[in-house]
Amino acid sequence: MELITTRKALEKAVGALETSDFITIDTEFIRETTFWPELCLIQMAAPGITAMVDPLAPDMDLSPFFRLMANEKVVKVFHAARQDIEIVYNMGGLIPHPIFDTQVAAMVCGFGDSISYDQLVYRITGERLDKASRFTDWRRRPLSQKQLDYALADVTHLIPVYEHLKAMLEREGRAHWLKEEMDVLTARETYDLHPDDAWKRLKLRVRKPIELAVLQHVAAWREREARERNVPRGRVLKDDAIYEIAQQQPRDAEALARLRSTPKGWERSAAAAGLLNAVNTALALPKEALPRLPKPQHAPEGAAAAAELIKVLLKLVAEREGVAAKMLASSDDIERLAAEGEEAKVPALSGWRREVFGEEALKLLRGEIALRFAGKRIETFSPPTAMARAAE
Repeated sequence: MELITTRKALEKAVGALETSDFITIDTEFIRETTFWPELCLIQMAAPGITAMVDPLAPDMDLSPFFRLMANEKVVKVFHAARQDIEIVYNMGGLIPHPIFDTQVAAMVCGFGDSISYDQLVYRITGERLDKASRFTDWRRRPLSQKQLDYALADVTHLIPVYEHLKAMLEREGRAHWLKEEMDVLTARETYDLHPDDAWKRLKLRVRKPIELAVLQHVAAWREREARERNVPRGRVLKDDAIYEIAQQQPRDAEALARLRSTPKGWERSAAAAGLLNAVNTALALPKEALPRLPKPQHAPEGAAAAAELIKVLLKLVAEREGVAAKMLASSDDIERLAAEGEEAKVPALSGWRREVFGEEALKLLRGEIALRFAGKRIETFSPPTAMARAAE
């Protein structure tokens, strides 16, 4: 199959794909040495139609592709969609919609936690995919036929996978479960991280408000610097250096040179000047403008034991419903449920998760249901005290 290298050919392919109710899509990209992913190949398919687009072709115009991504009449099917969507958002300024993520759908349908594409294809179709070209440098041209066949398989096999999972969701009455997940995946805030929020990616190894202020300002500076230079964040400044700077608070190049986590001589660079400006801006903040340190959460007595019970209930519900436990509740959800009960602001207590698992977890915490081992299985039951209260 030949690569599409002109807008005219892309327009023709998009016109054919737009006649289908859905398309499958995948991208190949490189991001080891850049901040933004470098898009190297786009693969698309629909029943009876395939297309492979070369974004690196001279003068290639991807406008028809972005128009297809915005077409509300065509469902865009991805496997593990987040990075693909991030690329479309960064390059085209839009988020594909509507979408169907087969990895998420597979978890909802009981195929386990974060199942890989080749494993999912095998379990649904029985086909074994050749993954020998997985670590290809997709920037190099020309691409071999073996590489193109590998890339195309990522979307052609996705067609029967999508049709199978879609039918399962409809048969089990779980289509609305997936819709809630896709709403989060297509929310603009999922991809539009503001530099001033970059500190939230870091561990809070600080003890004082002024240290947190420095950490926030330096993290924001690093984020802007990495984006502007299009290099990974660690190439600008490693996380460990940010922690040390937050604690030591160097005001000038001489103080910066004494830090163990920055390269020798780096303090004389233009980048170091920008960093020092960020540090001094934070240090100039008035006391009342300093950020507050998050208060450590002290779990109430019995919360640890309650969390262990909730974990058992989670496993039980996941097996009963045929859904990945990871989809129902995270470890953080469980700890907060155990400590805060109904007041916990966690995904497990909203939407379909509350309906399937959250309500039972709250009943367990209130003593309205209990767990027991019976017939080599764990099961829930209503204890006598709960039954007596219900009869009153």
